[in-house]
Amino acid sequence: MSNSYELVAEARERVGKGSARELRRNGKIPAVIYGGKEPPVSIALPYKDVTLKIHSGGFLTTIATIDVDGKKVRVLPKDYQLDPVRDFTMHVDFLRISKDTVVTVEVPVQFINEEESPGIKRGGVLNVVRHAVEVICPADSIPENFVADLTGLDLGDGIHISKITLPEDVEPTITDRDFTIATIAAPAGLKSEEQEEAEGAEEEAADAEGAEAETEEGDGEE
Repeated sequence: MSNSYELVAEARERVGKGSARELRRNGKIPAVIYGGKEPPVSIALPYKDVTLKIHSGGFLTTIATIDVDGKKVRVLPKDYQLDPVRDFTMHVDFLRISKDTVVTVEVPVQFINEEESPGIKRGGVLNVVRHAVEVICPADSIPENFVADLTGLDLGDGIHISKITLPEDVEPTITDRDFTIATIAAPAGLKSEEQEEAEGAEEEAADAEGAEAETEEGDGEE
């Protein structure tokens, strides 16, 4: 699990688009804390601190502590909105966390030992089907990542969720199939060579069958 961190916030009484725009002009981000059978609390956070955490990775899988006017609340970031043009952080949603909270999160997949994959050595390409896996787990036990080992994988081979080691209290949201995480795909050039070899083998087999048939016909005429 990623290391926790703390943010200092201030409660805000005024909400709405006008209030949010004013906060952003003053270098702050509007946010809300909800859940835990308590009323939602609207807060304002320093833009620089939040943006740094978002871009440092693991933001949506790391528990944080928010100090709201002296009251500390444990939370898990659940969503954030970015301005589609300026990539500016617009708003953040936080979920209150207790010792019994169970959450649904996407955990990133880390691929290792590419140099130990025969398929990649032959020019194959790692085709990532899922960069992250959605799981259900206790909020205090969110894995930092899942490790996918490429050792021994050849062209056409793949890694499925059954090959990923999951902690006992972590379960994928997809449970009805052994879904694919990644495959080793053959490059276009290699596919063409293999296709030509296969076609050549088929032609040789056809020629051999034709020659055998002609021989049989000649034997019958005698």
